[in-house]
Amino acid sequence: MCISQAANSIGLKEIPNFQVEMGEEIDWITKNQESFQPVEIAERLWIVPEWTSPPVAEAVNIILNPGLAFGTGEHPTTKLCLLLLQSLIKGGEAFLDYGTGSGILAIAALKFGAASSAGVDIDPLAIESAIRNASLNNIQLEKLELHLAPSGNSSSGKEIPLRKEQFDVVIANILLNPVMELADHIVSFAKPGATIGISGILSEQLPNVTERYSPFLEDISVATIDDWVCMSGTKKRELIDN
Repeated sequence: MCISQAANSIGLKEIPNFQVEMGEEIDWITKNQESFQPVEIAERLWIVPEWTSPPVAEAVNIILNPGLAFGTGEHPTTKLCLLLLQSLIKGGEAFLDYGTGSGILAIAALKFGAASSAGVDIDPLAIESAIRNASLNNIQLEKLELHLAPSGNSSSGKEIPLRKEQFDVVIANILLNPVMELADHIVSFAKPGATIGISGILSEQLPNVTERYSPFLEDISVATIDDWVCMSGTKKRELIDN
């Protein structure tokens, strides 16, 4: 991905100033492992790297080796989504993680008591990472569906083999542009009355996202950490065609 594409993908109107420098050779695997330590998301909820031991053995411990996929529990949007998910799963729900990355949310939903989870991503490395992390958490793939979605605007992800109105909870923690472009598609997987969470967005981007999703959602609420936002709401039982 070039600089202009990266800037556009997160909604920047212009390319920020940057410079390129040659650095020393570093063992990035070791350095990454040293930097990724257990993260306490909430009381009795921890994200634990594969190479460490859980600080609280009796807590809900999600074991991760994120590899190159997004989702270590350290980013504010991941924390926001985990807290939302923890509050929503009561037992027996079907959950969709749209933009699954490391699989952290899909795995967490099952540990919270969901009956099934599905994860979708456009990155093959993310799907590989999610499969590995499911194994680390002793989760059978019969309970966790993982789907590689087509990339590119032309497909709009419509080839994903999931039924419409299938899920009780849907969370999309992705970049601003797909959040906006795929709104109809993301919402379509949720049952009427289901909760939909949208994150990966900054506070300054919230008004546009709220406007985009208002035709689909009611009882919208917002949670923030620093400048990052998670918006959630209930899917309207009757949608008016735009």
